[in-house]
Order: sequence, then structure tokens, then C-alpha cells
Amino acid sequence: MDKEQKKKLKAQHKKNEQDEIRASIPMSVDELKELLSFLNRQSAPECDHTLKETIEFLKSKQLNPEVVIPWLGEHGGFCDCEVIYNVYDDVGDIVGWHLDGNS
Repeated sequence: MDKEQKKKLKAQHKKNEQDEIRASIPMSVDELKELLSFLNRQSAPECDHTLKETIEFLKSKQLNPEVVIPWLGEHGGFCDCEVIYNVYDDVGDIVGWHLDGNS
């Protein structure tokens, strides 16, 4: 297998992984993007190592925490700051949200 074929296979594998994650997200991509922005807002309290802020956001959007919290955990989001950093690692490119730009 030549270098170009390896590159194409790697790109296809990444796309497949992203498609799988995108299909598993238990809320809209826009809502997930809003959650990340909410947790990373300037006025956010320091993380108390719970999902208090995440649950507050989910309830405000009428999203079921019992459905969303396990998914966040599968992606390393066991407290509010881990949602920002660990879940972001998996979904930042998918949702088009980036820590440096907070867009």
C-alpha cells in the first residue's frame, strides 16, 4: 500500500468515527455546542467536580439528563470541566466549537 492509499484510509476511518459519534449524540449538534459554550462562559463558577452546571443547562433546554449524562460519561465528561475538555476532544470538530474561539 502506498502513502496516498494509507492517507485515504486514515481519512475514511476518521470520518467513520465522527459519523458514529455524531449519530450517537443525544441532543442536537447546536444544543451540544450551546452546552460547551455555557460551561466555558466567562462567568461560569469554578468546577466543583460535579455536573451541576451541565444538569442546570440540560433542564433549561428540556433535555433529559438521564439520557445525556451517560453519553457525556462515555466521552469522559464526569464533571463540568471534563465536559468542556474531554467531550470537546471527541466532538469539537463535529460541532464546530473550539476552545480558542468559543464560537
